[in-house]
Amino acid sequence: GVAAGPFHSQTNEAWFTKTPGLKVVYPAFPYDAKGLLATAINDPNPVMFFEHKALYRSVRQEVPVDYYTLPFGKASLLKEGNDVTIITYGAGVHWALETLANNPNINADLLDLRTLQPLDQEAIIGSVKRTGKAIILQEDSLFGGIASDISALIMEQCFEFLDAPVKRVASLETPIPFINQLEKQYLSKERFEAELKSLLSY
Repeated sequence: GVAAGPFHSQTNEAWFTKTPGLKVVYPAFPYDAKGLLATAINDPNPVMFFEHKALYRSVRQEVPVDYYTLPFGKASLLKEGNDVTIITYGAGVHWALETLANNPNINADLLDLRTLQPLDQEAIIGSVKRTGKAIILQEDSLFGGIASDISALIMEQCFEFLDAPVKRVASLETPIPFINQLEKQYLSKERFEAELKSLLSY
């Protein structure tokens, strides 16, 4: 969502999750970014550390001066609720928080994945088994995105607990447009609220 067109706006984190031995980190908050970066530096294995450009200078948070680390493979539960599980990462976390703030009647578990590889399968499975509904929000386009693997995980591990089909919300399968209004239509943010309400009414 920074009007950088198809050259500087790719959302290609899912490509790297398919490489054995490669770890993929995608924080949504400054506190997480510092702790996960320290962990990445200490890790002897290669780590892909994604930083969303739109979050620079737009998300403010108190961060300790002291050294600390955060473990890979541990999602952060930002909100707790019984209606639905929202699974997302990066800028999607802020889109989901905005949607929930605008719809206080929706009681959702909101999972910020923080790392995509390794993935916190335990947190995902535990939440979905409790709420019975799952929606996965990604900025990437739909086909081949991380949401597809998470959806498969939920179907394999939580099928008997589901009250509705797993829903994925993603950006359009087109090149990323330069023009601001077209870019807004392209991004999954524009469709998330409607898709969430559709799932809740299933």
